[in-house]
Order: sequence, then structure tokens, then C-alpha cells
Amino acid sequence: MEKKRNEIDRRSFLKVLGAGAAASTAALYGCGDASRNIGPEGTATGEIPTDKMTYRTNPSTGDKVSLLGYGCMRLPTISTPGAGEGADEIDQETVNRLTDYALAHGVNYFDTSPAYCKGRSEHAMGIALSRHPRDSYFIATKLSNFSPSSWSREASMAMYRNSFRELQVDYIDYLLMHGIGMGGMEALKGRYLDNGMLDFLVSEREAGRIRNLGFSYHGDIEVFDYLLSRHDEFQWNFVQIQLNYVDWKHAKETNPRNTDAEYLYGELAKRGIPAIIMEPLLGGRLSNVPTHIISLLKQREPERSVASWAFRFAGIWPGVLTVLSGMTYMEHLQDNLRTYAPLKPLTDDDKAFLENTAQLMLKYPTVPCNDCKYCMPCPYGIDIPAILLHYNKCVNEGNVPESNQDESYRKARRAFLVGYDRSVPRLRQANHCIGCNQCSPHCPQNIQIPEQLQRIDQFVEQLKQGTL
Repeated sequence: MEKKRNEIDRRSFLKVLGAGAAASTAALYGCGDASRNIGPEGTATGEIPTDKMTYRTNPSTGDKVSLLGYGCMRLPTISTPGAGEGADEIDQETVNRLTDYALAHGVNYFDTSPAYCKGRSEHAMGIALSRHPRDSYFIATKLSNFSPSSWSREASMAMYRNSFRELQVDYIDYLLMHGIGMGGMEALKGRYLDNGMLDFLVSEREAGRIRNLGFSYHGDIEVFDYLLSRHDEFQWNFVQIQLNYVDWKHAKETNPRNTDAEYLYGELAKRGIPAIIMEPLLGGRLSNVPTHIISLLKQREPERSVASWAFRFAGIWPGVLTVLSGMTYMEHLQDNLRTYAPLKPLTDDDKAFLENTAQLMLKYPTVPCNDCKYCMPCPYGIDIPAILLHYNKCVNEGNVPESNQDESYRKARRAFLVGYDRSVPRLRQANHCIGCNQCSPHCPQNIQIPEQLQRIDQFVEQLKQGTL
């Protein structure tokens, strides 16, 4: 392990933007000299401790789990020039380096899925983690049988068994039924009940090939409540929910389909079921916040990053076992390590401050895209997440003018159009959407994607013609 630590790329991360700077993810983090401490506008100062990680104990198994969990949905990739769309390969060397660094600094929970990284995440994490002792990490993966073509017992069993091969393990620490609630009760019955897969997974837990059995929840609250009503029968070891300081009380205001995290967490806490937290940054939107909200956060604690506020909020609840973060870059990993090694609790005043911040965030009409890429690939080549994320970025930066009479219209118009062409190749922009709607059924946030693409395309055309 010591050798691995010495091999880690110890690059310092870029300074976090100061108040009033453009609030893009790329700008929130950047490169620096490893030997230099980051100043008052950065995320923190000093060395990153290797022995201060906050841990929580799983009451079912006694697992001592790091409060920071490594989400493996967005692993780093290498582009191959001329190889064509979708040909990017996972950067295995960087994945290994990030995994080594995380383990050396106390992170021991890694969350993947057969659906992540175009089906390559499990394989990459199997390579990275198998280089370490099996008892030094907990691996979580999912039965991601979303498509009706994979609902049969045979197809679901094949997916389940393939996870063991890809991860190079003979037992899985945390196995989730993936995306429960998407498709309502009908999908739950088709994926897990009518085909006997839930009973099979319970038997696999009894045999020791699954150590903890749970589910991740999106969407229909009837499904969540139904599965919890059968807790005495199935004995859920954990449940994964979306929780952040906006969704805590305002989930339906961001997406009518969602349920407040306060309710979800409360129902788990009543039953003593540990919660795994996903989307602590609301798909990156709580690190890519409007510029004046950056000012408020930085004024309150200048030495902390914008993102750290959201991670602290997600981690303060005692029933939370771990908080997942998709850390594609070393900068993100290091910043999160500073937040959880150790966790600094929030005061009641801090919580009130974040509730006020949430209410400010709700005034910005962003699209609730979490960049999960479940909507991809589009059969017509449209880069759906890139379009929605560019729109959200411009909303946060004040570059979505309401009319050509706005004082900053010319500047905002240029910023939106130039940024759009830079972020999304023209052949992959919203004007190529034909409304086939193959994307929307796969969206965990229930975004009506063709409607949003049409709206954004109309906005772009109005900007180009100056008729807004």
C-alpha cells in the first residue's frame, strides 16, 4: 500500500472560483502545484490527512464504511482521434491511480453498475480493486435490468453472474435492485417479483454471495412505500436515495415526480435501515450554482469549496452510511476528502442558511438533468446531456435573457450561442430532435426530453435572429 501511495499523482487542485466568477464546473476546480497550499479562495489549506476519514457502522454486518463513497458512473476516459462517436475508452491508468489514492486516504466503498460507462465500469473497477486485498474495500453493484428484454429470469441471472466476472470477486458486498420506482409497480413486478428474482437475491444473501441486499429508488413513491412495507419479510440491509439540501424539502418543486428526501430518509430511519446517498450535488447543480450564491457561500466560509456545503449536509444525518460522489478527477476526490476527513457537523444556523440557499436555487429555471446519461445514446446522434447542461450553466450565469430589451442582452446572447457551439457539435444539437421519445422513459428524473429540446432549440433560433 505504501508503494501505491508514493506512485499517486499528487497534483494539487485548481483554486475554487472567488465570488462573482463564472460558476462552471471546470472553473470550480483546476490545477496547481502539489507543493503549494491553496489560499483563502481555494477549497482548503494544508496536507490531506490519511487517517481522519469519518466512518459509519452498518448495523446489519458491522461493516465500518467510509462516509465518502466512490461513485463509478463517470470514470475518466481517453479519446481516440478518428475512432468515431462512442469509441472513447476508460483511462484505466487514471482509474487505478484514483482508486489507490482513495483507499490510501480511507475511502473503502465503491459503487458501480453494469449500466455505467457504456457497460465498462464494472470491468474497470474490477481491474483497479483486484490489485488490493479483498477485505480492504466494499464493492456495490446493481442488477440494472431496465429494458423489458432483460426482465426474464434468464437474462437477469446472466447480468447478475456477469457482475462477479467483471468485478473479479466471489461475493458482492452491497447488491442493489437498480432504479426501483422507474416504471412504477408494473416494472417492479416485471423485473423482480413475477420472475422470482427478488426471492433469488434473498437466497443469494443467505448463501453469502451477497452480503447486503437493498435497492436504489427513483420516481414512483408507491413502489418505495410498498417495498418498505415488506421490510419484515425481506430485511433490507440498506436503501439508496437521492438526498441534498434542495431535495430535502423541495424535491417536488424541482421535479413533480420526486419525493422530499426528508420523507425518504425518515421512513428508513424509523425502520433502522441505513441510507446510501446519491446525488448529493443534485447532478452537479449544487457545485455549479449562480454566481451570487457562490458569493454567499464563500462569504460564510471562504476556505471551503461550494460543493463541500452539499456534501456536509448529506453526511450529517446519523442514519446515512455513505455519500456517493462521482469523482472523475483527482481535484474532486481531494476536495471531498477534505470535507469528510473528518466531517465538520453543521450547526442549526448552517442548516437554516442552506434552506435559504435552496429557496434561492429554486428561483432559477434549470432543467433537472443529473447527467446520468441513461437517455443516451440518441438514435439521431443528439448529445442530450450536453445540451441540457449548457442551458443550465447559462441560467446560472445569467446568460439566458428574457428579451432583447434586457440591459445585458448582447453579452448574454453571445455567451449562450458561442458556448452552445463549443459545448455541443452542430450535428448533435437540439434542432436535430425528431421527437421519437426513445429517451424520456429512461430518465430517472422524468424529464420530458423532446419538449425541453424543442424549447431550447426555439430559444436558440430566437437568439440567432435577435427576435427574442
